[in-house]
Amino acid sequence: MTIYFDNAATTKAFPEVVKVMEDAMEVTYGNPSAKHIKGMEAENLIKEAQEIIAKTLKAKPKEIFFTSGGTESNNTAIIGTAIANHRRGKHIITSRIEHASVYEPMRFLEDQGFEITYLNVDETGHVRLDELEDALRQDTILVSLMFVNNEIGTIQPVKEAGDIIKKKNPETVFHVDAIQAYGKIPVTPKNMKIDLLSMSGHKIHGPKGVGFLYVKEGTRIQPLIYGGGQQKGMRSGTENVPGIAGLGCACRLMIGEQYENADKIREIKEYFRKRIREIDDIRDNSGEAPHIASISFKGLRSEVLLHALEDRGIYVSSGSACSSNKKQAVSGTLNAVGLPDDYKDGTLRFSFSIENTKEEVDQTIEALKELVPMLRRFVRR
Repeated sequence: MTIYFDNAATTKAFPEVVKVMEDAMEVTYGNPSAKHIKGMEAENLIKEAQEIIAKTLKAKPKEIFFTSGGTESNNTAIIGTAIANHRRGKHIITSRIEHASVYEPMRFLEDQGFEITYLNVDETGHVRLDELEDALRQDTILVSLMFVNNEIGTIQPVKEAGDIIKKKNPETVFHVDAIQAYGKIPVTPKNMKIDLLSMSGHKIHGPKGVGFLYVKEGTRIQPLIYGGGQQKGMRSGTENVPGIAGLGCACRLMIGEQYENADKIREIKEYFRKRIREIDDIRDNSGEAPHIASISFKGLRSEVLLHALEDRGIYVSSGSACSSNKKQAVSGTLNAVGLPDDYKDGTLRFSFSIENTKEEVDQTIEALKELVPMLRRFVRR
């Protein structure tokens, strides 16, 4: 039996999503830029997805632009804003616990002469709003913050941050990486004073290789991809129609009427957090997000425990899937929240989906009760 608790890395596509994508490849397969009926059918699939997504954000369909996923959306938002606004200033603000797809573009811009301020977080991973307010300047062109941290699940005070930013400098563009938030918590860019918002399809049971960037009407941003002028010139290239259709379907199913799927996921997470306390010498770093639990096991190495669980058919993560591609001892997030040294190496992320059950949690806890003491004895030798 397989128990998959790595849904923050990727989710299994809904069957309805697979069906919609199959139809788009086998039936509605025209190029959406073509003038004939096949092209118009494909174009209508794109418009339908835009309308679905816009409705979930209480936004306008014309403010939704499709990308290859969260990394492209984040890069476009950050670098595109910097290029479009550099004459007004070269100061950008972000935090110390951002995803690599935000952090690396920031490093690139630093090499190009931009000044980046990295905000600290408290012991729970929340950005310090007073520090944000103090960091804002007249030449601050962009603030980029993640909504939900991908490693520990902290929900940032995005609305409060937006209020502070726009009150101090209305021209500062506010970008939010909502890749771990969208579909799990309500996201309303207009009410939160968000100008740019990134999302990725495979985090909500949609396809990989597709996402969107919300661009508030009137926001100054430069395209990064040039060519045939598709998507109003914002992102050239023939649109990934099957992916976009699947994304729209996933957005509709995941959010539902009142985020009922997210409520069910939170129930599983809280049950897991209750049961994990039965294991000695652990630290629960979990934030408020409904789907992410971060647990540190004292005196253990995360990869050893991860593979021991894998041998039992239980799949978890030792951090974000993207950061695991880099050889780093401890994540920047765990350092930023001040996790004690004897816990840092033994941190696992358990992330849940609508398909997980309490029975799977029970089996995982029983496996951990057996494995953790055994592995600790082995380490002590």
